[in-house]
Amino acid sequence: MKDNCVEAPHRVTSQGWYYVALVTAAIAISYFDRQTLPVAISAIQRNIPISDQQFSYLQTSFLLAYAALYAIGGRLLDRLGTRRGFILIMLWWSIACALHGLASGFLLLLAARFLLGLGEGGAFPAAVRVVAEWIPPERRSTAVGIINAGTAVGSVLAPPLIGFILLTLGWRVVFLFAGAAGVLWVGWWTFSYRGNQAQLSANTIDVRVLAHQLTFRQMVGFRSVRTLVFAKFMSDSAWYFLLFWLPKYLYDARSFDIKQVSYYAWIPYAASGVGSLTGGYFSSSLLRRGQTLDHARKIALGLSAVFMPTVMLVPLVPVHFSILLFSVAFFCQQSWSGLIMTIPADIFPLSAVGTVSGLVGFGGAIGGAIFGVVAGYLLAHGFGYGTLFFLVGTFHIIGFLAILLFAEKIQPLRQEDLRRITG
Repeated sequence: MKDNCVEAPHRVTSQGWYYVALVTAAIAISYFDRQTLPVAISAIQRNIPISDQQFSYLQTSFLLAYAALYAIGGRLLDRLGTRRGFILIMLWWSIACALHGLASGFLLLLAARFLLGLGEGGAFPAAVRVVAEWIPPERRSTAVGIINAGTAVGSVLAPPLIGFILLTLGWRVVFLFAGAAGVLWVGWWTFSYRGNQAQLSANTIDVRVLAHQLTFRQMVGFRSVRTLVFAKFMSDSAWYFLLFWLPKYLYDARSFDIKQVSYYAWIPYAASGVGSLTGGYFSSSLLRRGQTLDHARKIALGLSAVFMPTVMLVPLVPVHFSILLFSVAFFCQQSWSGLIMTIPADIFPLSAVGTVSGLVGFGGAIGGAIFGVVAGYLLAHGFGYGTLFFLVGTFHIIGFLAILLFAEKIQPLRQEDLRRITG
């Protein structure tokens, strides 16, 4: 059954923002789920020996599966529709998260982590589809910024809440709790969400049909898509390192215990939420003040990228100041992330948004997977965290320069653009 249509167009705005809130909750759960392992790793290691290299393999297992399902999941969502697709992926990843709590060894943790990545890979393509269905172009970066702030909500809740459960009930209960939260959300989504086809009236039928017929290869034929994939590859190499290794860095390099991580590790994630909201709102405000779509997105992306190198200073300063530097980096990264994931909805009609978002996210997850292995290798072979922070401080700048130099103008596709690609 296809997503149902809403018959009253005047209800689209209020109902659309409700659905944005609903998806924000899903993204918060997804980031809580993926943070369970990094925050609980110290407790898990008391039962299951895990080296730095093995820890990097756990994250890489997640990210490889996440990357594959980002691309395939986006295509699946364009075929199944947003409502049914989100039910499927959320149930999958919630069950996979709960399975972590049953692991008795490293290989079982590795398998559970892989299954978690398979489910979560469809989350952001589904989120961008909701925005494309319900939110007009001048508000889309704000909407994606709100949804992206869900990553901060989940990540902020993770250290204190997981820390409390670890100290009272044990690490296995952490994963069972997280899985149960996802199953409850599925019930909320199932009874609440109804699709909206009215938004498609902004596109001609010919454009929708042509976009629907595009293959993966033809979509990659767009220079803007290739550039976005590369920029996301670079920026998410930094992001997933910061996301997955921050608690471990505090344990290893700053001698934090579980209580200290619970007290302090949430602060950069809170800053990331503010960055998501700020970047999206700023770009939307530029658009409303008369800037072109191209300028509104690129100006905000550039400001997000330019402060990322501050993370290079983290190993050189006292611990409390390093938390501030992490916060700046998290703020800028999530401002960047929300903006770059808005662009597929800016360019492509709804019939292709999921697929293009998936391709962009695929690039980011592959970057995170590769650099996660590199990080584990460097730490295991005598390099310190200073080397890693220097590297990740350059990645957003490289991604932004690629967008400036190689990306096409950010604007909705025309029939002639699609006909040129489809032949």
